[in-house]
Amino acid sequence: MRMNKELFNISRRDFDALLFDLDGVITKTAQIHSLSWKKLFDDYISATDRIPEKDKRPFDLKYDYRTYVDGKPRYEGVKSFLESRGILLPYGEPEDSPEEETICGLGNRKNKYFRNFLKKNRVALHHGARELLLLLKQKGFKTAVVTSSKNCSIVLKAAGLENLFDVQVDGRIAAHLKLKGKPAPDTFLEASTQLYVKPKRSIVFEDALAGIEAGRAGNFGCVIGVDRGGQKKALEERGADLVIDDLAALAVEGETVVVTQTMGEIPSAMMLLPYIEEKLQSHNFFVALDYDGTLTPIVERPEMALLSPEMRVTLKRLAEQYPVAIISGRDVRDIKNFIKLHTVIYAGSHGFDISSPPGMNLDFQIGREYLPILDRVQRSLEKSVEKIEGALLERKKFSLALHYRLVAESRVKDVESLVDKVLDHEPKLRKGLGKKVFELKPDLDWDKGRALIWLIEAMGLEVEKTLPLYIGDDITDEDAFKTLQSIGIGIVVKDGERKRESMAEYCLEDTTEVREFLQKLVKLPSKGGRS
Repeated sequence: MRMNKELFNISRRDFDALLFDLDGVITKTAQIHSLSWKKLFDDYISATDRIPEKDKRPFDLKYDYRTYVDGKPRYEGVKSFLESRGILLPYGEPEDSPEEETICGLGNRKNKYFRNFLKKNRVALHHGARELLLLLKQKGFKTAVVTSSKNCSIVLKAAGLENLFDVQVDGRIAAHLKLKGKPAPDTFLEASTQLYVKPKRSIVFEDALAGIEAGRAGNFGCVIGVDRGGQKKALEERGADLVIDDLAALAVEGETVVVTQTMGEIPSAMMLLPYIEEKLQSHNFFVALDYDGTLTPIVERPEMALLSPEMRVTLKRLAEQYPVAIISGRDVRDIKNFIKLHTVIYAGSHGFDISSPPGMNLDFQIGREYLPILDRVQRSLEKSVEKIEGALLERKKFSLALHYRLVAESRVKDVESLVDKVLDHEPKLRKGLGKKVFELKPDLDWDKGRALIWLIEAMGLEVEKTLPLYIGDDITDEDAFKTLQSIGIGIVVKDGERKRESMAEYCLEDTTEVREFLQKLVKLPSKGGRS
């Protein structure tokens, strides 16, 4: 592969080893950790008589987590947060029971919550993490994981990464060797020592401010900040040489990181609900959904995809609380006829044609100049498609769909051949892929992801203060998943598929679980709904 000049290139000329923080850089256990911390402190503060009732504010996942506990050893995190609330507890012993009212006891209670969560849920990886580690191994680099967590081995095994690090320096090793925690550089320096690599020949990857300070204090060759929460400026101010928000935004010896995550590896979206509930206290929420395969099961013929009464009621209630958009490959008119709700935004033809509820004034179309071309191609294809048994040509306003769900396997190539022949003579069109369908659509830089961003901006929502969520099942939904990787939540509907690759971060099993998930969203208390 040719290197993208915009990517930071990791070369053996400059470096021999890479040292990674675990939570928030490689794995998404940062979210699990933060929720475990919140349960610990909210329960404790609610029950304690050590502070007045008026000062019993809940643990804030953004400010308190980042300021007092993120990147620090567990007991130090307990001590740091409690002191910020004026609570002084005896330190105790590491062997203290989780029920003990000591720093160590509360720290052990938090660890109990964390381990229970790990038993019930698959550990999610940040986009590009596994692929970057594999590429580094392939190119001969040494790697280490450096974390204050004492659950490092358990997390790596749960994530399937136990064989991708040469060295692990975790909370247990730090305690045994009496190493100071971050922002001291001790644990990173110990990893360099075990790898037999000089700090100047090593790169540190950190998402926590304390970790960036540790990398800087250790005089490492390069300190890369991984921005997982809109703190690019803060990471730079603490000393990061480079700040990225995606591990795939790197190259190794000139080769780019290619992300491959199968649906079978993607964790369930049901684990997101506590996180979403917390976010809704300070963020606007925007829900976007595909139709076929997401709100209604895939059927043999397009006109048979009827919305169930239960799903319609769920959508109606959801739209009463939050802005909701249906972004589908179908025509706007068809989607409206199926859903029959006047309170949602309809984006048909993969976002080429947008129609909003009365009073919202978000109607939009792109690509009208392509309509005569599509008319011409439709006429030329109609007779050819009739010759292939089971093939169905569907005209949408801004595209042509050739369905082959009912076509014999041996003749699918003939359907695709028809599409390719059109492209030979119509350079202004391009081929799109979907579930058992080929599409011909305008060759424009526009897709479901771009339509999603357009809607957020058109509604006057600030990206930094908005949590967009998109649920879809099709290949065309990958554009939306890619767009949301740094600003929102992408959820793929598996419908029995396990081997297909997806850029979604979470999954739901089928349309039934989609309805259950949406029903749970409706019940969440929030301040970030419709204004």
